[in-house]
Amino acid sequence: MVTTLLDARRARRIAEQVPDPELPMLTLADLGVLREVCLAPDGTVVASLTPTYSGCPAMAEMRAGVAARLRAAGYARVEIRTVLDPPWTSDWITADGRRKLAEHGIAPPGARRAGATGPVPLVLSPARRSVPCPRCGSADTEETSRFGATSCKALWRCRACREPFEHLKEI
Repeated sequence: MVTTLLDARRARRIAEQVPDPELPMLTLADLGVLREVCLAPDGTVVASLTPTYSGCPAMAEMRAGVAARLRAAGYARVEIRTVLDPPWTSDWITADGRRKLAEHGIAPPGARRAGATGPVPLVLSPARRSVPCPRCGSADTEETSRFGATSCKALWRCRACREPFEHLKEI
């Protein structure tokens, strides 16, 4: 039993270090998509991942990355599961992950609205909000495009330092 617990902890540490394919400055643990790593009774390492959003094209790479790292570490039997419930939220990004995003010029997401479960309220006018510039910290910013290089990012520009930056959307 002790060996099994130690193996599960070792497997988790290995899986936690897999970088996100779209945001390589973050690990899957930083991003909060690595949900669980455990050992099945037959010795199979089972890692559970939750996609950042339904249809995320990076999931195949995440799954392959975790499986490859675990196999390279000597785990012969590896199973990667996709867990959809509860759905991923940007609140699961760790403080370290948020720091790394900002250090790489990507504005980390803010907190979701309180009580953000259930139906989404209809808002007929654009919501006015500010995303702090990850370069100079100014709140005088504007969204230039709701869609960036990936579906989970938007493009913004700082009016103070005039630099463009990406913002990881709140989900």
